[in-house]
Amino acid sequence: MSKVPANSRQPLVGIEASGTFPVEYRFAHAKSGNRHLVVVFANFSAPDDYGWSNGVFDNVRANILWIRDRFHGMNSYYLCKEMDFTLEESVAALIFNVMRSLSLTPDDVTLWGGSKGGSAALYFGLRHGFRNIVSIVPQFLIGTYVRKVHPKVAAFMLGEGMPEENVRAVDALLPELVRSETNRTANIYLLSSPQDEQYREQVEPFLGLFQRYENFNFIHSESPFITDHTQVTRRNVPALIGILNLLADGLPPRLGHVRNGAEEPDRDRSAIASYLAATSVVRGDDFPPPVVTAPAPQEEVRRDAVRFTGRAPGAVRVAVWEHGKYLGQAAVAADGGWSWELGRAWSKGRHPVKLYAVDPAGFQTARIEVEFTAVDGAAEPVPAGSAAPPPRHGPVPPTAEDSPSAPVVSEPTAHEQVVDPRVVFAGSATGATEVGFRENGVPLGRASVAPNGSWSWDSGRPWSEGMHVVDVFTVDDSGGESPRTRTLFSVMPAAAGAATAP
Repeated sequence: MSKVPANSRQPLVGIEASGTFPVEYRFAHAKSGNRHLVVVFANFSAPDDYGWSNGVFDNVRANILWIRDRFHGMNSYYLCKEMDFTLEESVAALIFNVMRSLSLTPDDVTLWGGSKGGSAALYFGLRHGFRNIVSIVPQFLIGTYVRKVHPKVAAFMLGEGMPEENVRAVDALLPELVRSETNRTANIYLLSSPQDEQYREQVEPFLGLFQRYENFNFIHSESPFITDHTQVTRRNVPALIGILNLLADGLPPRLGHVRNGAEEPDRDRSAIASYLAATSVVRGDDFPPPVVTAPAPQEEVRRDAVRFTGRAPGAVRVAVWEHGKYLGQAAVAADGGWSWELGRAWSKGRHPVKLYAVDPAGFQTARIEVEFTAVDGAAEPVPAGSAAPPPRHGPVPPTAEDSPSAPVVSEPTAHEQVVDPRVVFAGSATGATEVGFRENGVPLGRASVAPNGSWSWDSGRPWSEGMHVVDVFTVDDSGGESPRTRTLFSVMPAAAGAATAP
């Protein structure tokens, strides 16, 4: 895995829990005392629902606040749950609290986002009076879009059955806000392209609403290399980052006199430090770390028989890491008990494993470390007449006696952290003609099996950053499918800094 670049900034993580909906965030301090704040909203494919968290902002001088769009396990456009817009108020409270802790005003803030995040940046920027807005390939008719493209998100936002009146109400949010000419003096930079499949319905009909805005800038991107919605953003990132740094320096790219003086290297950080500490995701004092009952400290354990057990009252899960690498997590039962296994044999030697617990709101305990030594040893035979427990990862037991055999997946390995976003799958399959692939129930493609039983498959597209759970199965001559082999892997960001290790 590539090293984190020297100029990357390790983000601090926290939760603003003062509103109806707890809001998770990441924050990075500015460089060289820059006084500006950039607020980042996520798109649908953002890793862990934090947008632009792959190092693209490493050279941006401003303070950066990433806001996670994950509420009750779903995306929301940062707006509502079942038409309850106190979710929006909770998000706005986080932004204003951070802004005030930095002793800034709305004139010192830029809201930034692409696609879903672009809609949020435009909405929050206009509605709450922020000076600068960078909105990249947004959707204006949000209700119609989520009902058509993201029905689960639509049900979460619009309520059960997605009533037509709720669709229309959410559709009207952005157009009516722009039409009202709220915050008409804002510096708005809106990027779109006629080669974006969403342009004709979601952007073009609304451009005329900005005619009376004093500094509306429409960046019209057209290139034979743009083939879809996401390519519009990728082709324009360098120019957009340039605009962002100008905004951070108090130099919006427009005609007229501007003031430059946005850096204070000796600026007092005590207020923002207090706020970050008060809202930190790690609650060490009132949320005790998990208790590990096995393995015991310094215990020697057979490599293929390591099982962590313990208690974590008040938590919903326990996360497990080693050497900064995420290994997995265990659900916590109602009585506080939990157990976890790696799913494969550990490498021989000493293993310093770190663990922490997470509560229902997402707050974390302090980290604890348990060190054990994995040693060689023969696996104990399963007693006659008893069934072996199903594996945590790998082939799922057959549901029928005549099911074809599940495939073996040799690449990527379980829990592998992959740097190259073009992931190649490989393995072997006995008695099959094809191997199929699904993620979250969605078919991804198929690969032919060679006469010697080997197969390999490349999706032909880059995988998004973050964890992926892919089900791999074989298909025989009659079209019957085998049990699935579940493969877990993570695609790391280019700067290898999107995840914060304990």
